Amino acid sequence: MRGMKVWFPLVAAAAIIIADQVVKIFIVTHVPEGRIFSRMFGDFIWIVHARNTGAAFSLGASSAPLARFLFFIAFPVVVLGGLLVYYFRAQNLSTPLRWSIGLILGGGTGNLIDRIFRPEGVVDFISVNMYGFLGMERFATFNIADSAITIGEILLVIGLLISEFQKPKIGSQQS
Repeated sequence: MRGMKVWFPLVAAAAIIIADQVVKIFIVTHVPEGRIFSRMFGDFIWIVHARNTGAAFSLGASSAPLARFLFFIAFPVVVLGGLLVYYFRAQNLSTPLRWSIGLILGGGTGNLIDRIFRPEGVVDFISVNMYGFLGMERFATFNIADSAITIGEILLVIGLLISEFQKPKIGSQQS
């Protein structure tokens, strides 16, 4: 049972990488850049071909090539490698933390593949209508990898909060 607990989040990470890349290949080969392929639920979700040479919300897209390499390729490789080492070395890593790391590894690797092999930028394809919420008509276009990273980060916060609340309080009595 312990083996499944350790390996299943990593198998999910591999599935995220595969799904992300398969859909991106479909988008690149069948949808011209900047075009809407499909609209769902009225105008709520668009499947569209967009490229992002920066990070979230195109941050750093206009940075110098060396800075982009360091921040968008070298640094993520180090972080993902560190997460993988931590995943296997950490004793008693909780299930939410294992899943958060698995999702972040899968999503991070999916986008890293794009940054290395697609010089035109990371392929984004999901656009959500915000109906003016927070002053935005549409949310920044994103992909499966971005979704996995976001869900992984939410799970990471939840997992850290749970582990913090489960710690015995200093000076508290134990029954």
